[in-house]
Amino acid sequence: MDYKKIGKEIFDLVGGNNNITQMTHCATRLRFVLKDFSSIDHEKLKAIPGVLDVIFKGGQLQVIIGPDVPEVYRAADALYTGSKNNNNEKGENQNILNRIMAVVVGIFNPMLPAITGAGMIKAVLALLKAFSLIDVNGQTFAILSFISDSAFYFMPMILAYSSAKVFKCSPGLAITLAGVLLHPNFIAMKNAGEAVKFAGINVPLAGYASTVIPIILIVFLMSYVERFAEKILPVHIKYIGRPLIILLVMAPLSLIVVGPLGFNIGNILAAGIAFLDNKAGWLVPTVIGTFTPLLVMFGLHNGLFPIATTQLGVSGHESIMGPGMLPSNVAQGAACMAVAVKTKSKEMRQQAISAGITALLGITEPAMYGVTLRLKKPLIAVMIGGGLGGLYAGLTGVVRYSFGSPGFATLPVFISDDPANIRNALISAFIGIIVSFVLTLLIKFDYNYGSPEEVITDQALSAARPILQTAVINSPLSGEVTSLSEVNDEIFSKGLLGKGVAVIPNEGKVTAPYDAEVSIIETKHAVAFTGDNGIDLLVHVGIDTVELNGKYFNCKVKNGDKVKAGDVVLEFDINAIKKAGYKIITPIIITNSNEFESITQISSENIISGKPILNLEV
Repeated sequence: MDYKKIGKEIFDLVGGNNNITQMTHCATRLRFVLKDFSSIDHEKLKAIPGVLDVIFKGGQLQVIIGPDVPEVYRAADALYTGSKNNNNEKGENQNILNRIMAVVVGIFNPMLPAITGAGMIKAVLALLKAFSLIDVNGQTFAILSFISDSAFYFMPMILAYSSAKVFKCSPGLAITLAGVLLHPNFIAMKNAGEAVKFAGINVPLAGYASTVIPIILIVFLMSYVERFAEKILPVHIKYIGRPLIILLVMAPLSLIVVGPLGFNIGNILAAGIAFLDNKAGWLVPTVIGTFTPLLVMFGLHNGLFPIATTQLGVSGHESIMGPGMLPSNVAQGAACMAVAVKTKSKEMRQQAISAGITALLGITEPAMYGVTLRLKKPLIAVMIGGGLGGLYAGLTGVVRYSFGSPGFATLPVFISDDPANIRNALISAFIGIIVSFVLTLLIKFDYNYGSPEEVITDQALSAARPILQTAVINSPLSGEVTSLSEVNDEIFSKGLLGKGVAVIPNEGKVTAPYDAEVSIIETKHAVAFTGDNGIDLLVHVGIDTVELNGKYFNCKVKNGDKVKAGDVVLEFDINAIKKAGYKIITPIIITNSNEFESITQISSENIISGKPILNLEV
């Protein structure tokens, strides 16, 4: 791999010194903060040999390289004259759309597990009710019903916490204000229907259960009140004075002004969606079905959550995301299966089948980044199939009654008392599948993985080092073993860098899993092992720990050192890293996974460093 050439090509394509305001790297990615993100040609970047993918995340353009990123970074760094420090000032360089998207993601992502879990319980109850498998008048049904309603009813409290995190104010006080809106006494006043006044001022009697916009506006305003209180109060009374001022100011404002304002905005938004459904119900599902892959690619699908959640809270169903995304997601799976049929590459066939099954169940990232987007033309088939399926869903009025990544695994969220809804949802899904599968089979494209140059390079590398037929990898860490899917970073959880396992360490030491040459990332948070046995392994301590810039890490070896199995190569302070706000979960990746037939996790519980954790077979 020509690192200088790759580094220069990347540097030039992101705009060079005229466009780069900050450049850093972690264990797998070059990270750029740019003056103008819109001018970047993602496809040209992805076409550079050695670039695995290009994503936009957290206000950064991230070019995924893999374990060779330090060499590529050094090549680009030689051309760069600007800032190289990871100082978290990236927000100032983002345009307004990027800032809004970052706020939306920060507020709504923490809520998704709660409403997805509750929604699936609702879906199961609907199934049990439809087949008369549960007594709808019994206490079991009643308890399961209010369990499934809880995340939706108390949505303002969940959003209060995440909004406080985004707007950098007290989560406890934000949740308290949400509690004011949902307090039983206030609800009783509302239900009584009589006028309510506070200090002679009329209090609008709005219902805030399941609402979205009111609490976000309230917490946003509260963040400024908190800063004001922090500024004016003497140090010795801040502890009691700050929460006192916030509650006395914000609680009445929330009930009298901000809450009703947000409530009315939500109702107007829901009414607008209802109008659109009545006049052109086919439009939104068609657009979403067609462009879901692009929306996901750029993170813009997150911007639909506030609208869909508001509609769900007001109407009890949503038609913005689910009806269009269902045929689009399963179309990704069908396109992958068609690629598996056409390709002569064993590696691509395995990847396409695995990613296709996952996409049919509703998780599309492995399919999109690993197959359809990489091969390009199958993505067109996906968009056509998704659009036609979305069109049918829109014409037949398909709606979704809860959240969950649309796919066959979450089909129950389309079940209602009217069997036509789930029936039409299924038909729309199969339209997406059939159209995408057939078009992918008919479209001519290079369906073998990698260019001839890459294939030759891979063969040369394989010939240079003997790869064992089977191998057992010892754990480089002590701690709790978990799967890569638990890692909150798609580059690891989706297997873009390779297969492996994750460990939540209970001891701050990384040891060599086998005899190898080591490469230490400059910021010390990750180490790569290149073994004479043909196995390449990456240990990435924590998530986003590159931002610590080496703090709390102590390398015991140097780049290029030869180590023996069991040698300590890196020490780190677990408590200090956690206290700094970083997750300590550590991915252990076989970065040349494609050279092995299977990679199997051996241990599934706590493990001691040096004990078997993975089994590899050629």
